[in-house]
Amino acid sequence: MAKQKTDGDEGLTATVLNLQRMSTEDGPGIRTTVFFKGCSLSCAWCHNPESISPERQVVWNRVHCLCCGTCVALCPQEALVLKDNEIRRDRDRCTLCATCTEQCPTLAMEMLGKTWRLDALVAELLKDRAYFERSGGGVTLSGGDPTYQAEFARALLQRCRALGIHTALDTCGMCNPGVLQRLIEHTDLLLYDLKLINPEQHKRYTGASNRVILDNLLAAADQIRSSRPQARIWIRTPLIPGATALDGNIAGIAAFLVDRLDGLVERWELCAFNNLCTSKYERLGQQWMFADTPLPTAAELDHLHRVAIASGFDASRVAVTGLSRLERARKEQAKSTRRPDPDQPAAPR
Repeated sequence: MAKQKTDGDEGLTATVLNLQRMSTEDGPGIRTTVFFKGCSLSCAWCHNPESISPERQVVWNRVHCLCCGTCVALCPQEALVLKDNEIRRDRDRCTLCATCTEQCPTLAMEMLGKTWRLDALVAELLKDRAYFERSGGGVTLSGGDPTYQAEFARALLQRCRALGIHTALDTCGMCNPGVLQRLIEHTDLLLYDLKLINPEQHKRYTGASNRVILDNLLAAADQIRSSRPQARIWIRTPLIPGATALDGNIAGIAAFLVDRLDGLVERWELCAFNNLCTSKYERLGQQWMFADTPLPTAAELDHLHRVAIASGFDASRVAVTGLSRLERARKEQAKSTRRPDPDQPAAPR
C-alpha cells in the first residue's frame, strides 16, 4: 500500500481508485468524490468491489479487448498469455509495472489504483472549485473507506477546509475510534453507513460485527455535539433484498437512531439496491451473490420508507434514493429509443 506518513503532510501519498467529478449523490451540491482503495469490511453486496483491496490491481475488460496480443508481447515479466480469446495473468509473475495498461490500444487492460501525492491531489481538486462555490458543494472522501488511509485522509480534509471547501467523509465506521475522531475534526458532513442492526447478521454479510461501528457512531455524535456543532450527520442504509431490506432491520436502525442520536441525524438515506456493479465482479474474476437479484419495485421501496417512519424517525428526514425496477426499465427504454436531435451535428464516423 502507498506510503502514509513522512516528516510533513506534503510528503504523504495515498492509493486512490478514481476521482468522480460532478457528483450529486455524496453530499449537498455538486461534489468531487475521492474514492480511496482499501476497506476493513467485505460486504457481500459491495458496489465498489475493486476498492476493497488496498493494493493496485490489473484487470482485463473482455468487451474492449481486440485479442491483438500487444500486452502479451510487451509484458517484461511474461506474466500474460492469450488463450481462447482471453488474456490470462499470472499473479505470481506480475509486478504491476503497468506496461500492459499503458500500451493496450483499447484500454482493455486497466490499472485500478493510482498513487497521489497530497499536494498534487489538492491541486487537482481545486480545478472544480467554481462548481463547489456555485452549488454549495465540495469534496467527499469515500472508497473503499478513507479511514483505511487515515493520515492522508486527515491531511486532505484539513487542506480542503483551510481553502474554504466543504468536506464530507463517507465511512463504514469500522476503524479505531481515535482515527475517526481525528478525521471528524476536519469534516463538515459525516456520511455514515448503518447496514444491519443485528451483530450476527452484520458479521455474516460484511465479515465483522457492528459493535465497533455503532460505538464509533455514538462517539462521533458526542464529538459533534461538544466541539463540532456546525457539522452534520447523514446515515446511509443500503436496501439489499433478503439481507438489509427487511422490516425488522429498518425498524431496528430507526429505533437506534431515535433512542441514541436524539435528533442529531439530519438525513437518513435508504439507498435502493442496484446491479450496475455486475461487470466489476466479472473483471475481477469474482462471483457476485446478488448478480441475479432483481431491483426492488416502487411498492417495496415505499413499504420500507413507511416502516422507517412508523418506527419513530422524523418523516421529513427520511429519503429513498436510487431507482425502482420500473423506473430503471423506463430509463433504459428511453435511452434505447432516443432519436438524434436534427439540430445537432452528426457524430463523426
